[in-house]
Amino acid sequence: MGRWEPDARGRMGEAAMQLYVEQGFEQTTVAEIAARAGVTARTFFRHFTDKREVLFAGSELLLQGMVAALDNAPATATPLDAVTAALDAAAEFLGRNHAHSCQRQAVITANPELLERELIKMARIAAALAEGLRCRGVPDPEATLAAEAGVVVLRVAFVTWVSRPDPTDLAATMRDTRARLTATVCGP
Repeated sequence: MGRWEPDARGRMGEAAMQLYVEQGFEQTTVAEIAARAGVTARTFFRHFTDKREVLFAGSELLLQGMVAALDNAPATATPLDAVTAALDAAAEFLGRNHAHSCQRQAVITANPELLERELIKMARIAAALAEGLRCRGVPDPEATLAAEAGVVVLRVAFVTWVSRPDPTDLAATMRDTRARLTATVCGP
């Protein structure tokens, strides 16, 4: 494949995921990813800073979409309802490809360095949601509590969703997880 072939970034993402699943993240090199995608290592580095970035390339888009959804929630929404609007946006973004999400989660879970990066990403999301709530006039600690609760719902729902053998609706899984959290905290 020449460099004029379309979607080099997408091909490299697919190649990386295949290699991570086949031989493990640590054992996979950038040269192998580039070769499988039909590009040079130099082309790889034009798109990604390192091989970890392939797994986290959409993080900023996810964060932006969630913050925008929170910002657009009705002014009358409770803090947790505003966060739920952000979770709906996350479900739309993350729920597009169940098989890919399952593979990605397995690779991340198997590698402590990647798991740490995933947790950092979740902390950034919580901080951004809390800031969005504060901009809506929600004081602390309520803003932080609602944002952190939302991230817990996101993490638990996502892991539940990828653990299912058949794809289901991620948004429904998030709503169910939020209901379970509310029932657990507030009681029957």
